[in-house]
Amino acid sequence: MHDDTQTLAHARIGILGLGLMGGSLALALRGRVAYLLGIERQVVARQMALRQGIVDEALEELTAGAPPLDLLVLATPLRVILDTLGRLPVLRPGGCAVVDLGSTKRAVVAAMSALPEAFAAVGGHPMCGKETAGLAAADGDLYRGQTFVLCRVPRPAPQAAAESLALALVAAIGARPLWLDAADHDRLVAAVSHLPAVVAAALMRGATDERQWTVSASGFRDAARLAGSDPRMMLDILLTNREAVLAALRDYQTDLAGFAAALEREDAAALAEWLAAAQVAHAAYRRYKSGEHLM
Repeated sequence: MHDDTQTLAHARIGILGLGLMGGSLALALRGRVAYLLGIERQVVARQMALRQGIVDEALEELTAGAPPLDLLVLATPLRVILDTLGRLPVLRPGGCAVVDLGSTKRAVVAAMSALPEAFAAVGGHPMCGKETAGLAAADGDLYRGQTFVLCRVPRPAPQAAAESLALALVAAIGARPLWLDAADHDRLVAAVSHLPAVVAAALMRGATDERQWTVSASGFRDAARLAGSDPRMMLDILLTNREAVLAALRDYQTDLAGFAAALEREDAAALAEWLAAAQVAHAAYRRYKSGEHLM
């Protein structure tokens, strides 16, 4: 069997954005690649990355004069990823393989498909993260054991180089690759990632009285956790996955409306059925996530 990590060992990697995701990736790749370049506007983050030996070199921005790279990883907010993809032919005139870490994929894959033939690209989305942002929160084990979605880019130019490097990257950081169509990805994550963040924000917006906080416990804490997400990051996610999030919201509103109607008429049987169905689904979900489906 071919060892994908050997492909990465000789690669020159650039990471645009040294926040939580890009910084964690850099930590996970440290010592596993031939050269690691960090590109980060924040001077404090650049200095930290160099001082702690997280990267071999750090630049404020990506320019045509930057060192040559085999793979460029885009780990910035989504709209910056899209802007960078549009400027790549000027920024990297010689081309390179490109992977992104963005939370939505249709818009990114569409932008990647428009790149010149000198570029090979794969859309990526690691299914992990934290509420805290920045390089100081980075963790080299953040990706370990987590699903890393990869999306092929439909284009006539050969994609083997990017796909090989993407798989090598996923293997090196201990994640599990999952190939998905970009539209399927956006529909799936709208329901299990983006909608929960919106619901958590709504819960938190409805509980701003400190007396509510006094009587709150782990149930509210866990349900509202995603309300602590970076608003700028969430704005990018919601605007680039608007249709899928709206569809998930409509389904959620319909389900809640049915629940509310049953509660208004004090229909204990309907309420019990609604809650029991959720409990059964949750038990199946827990079994799946524990790996029982692989046994």
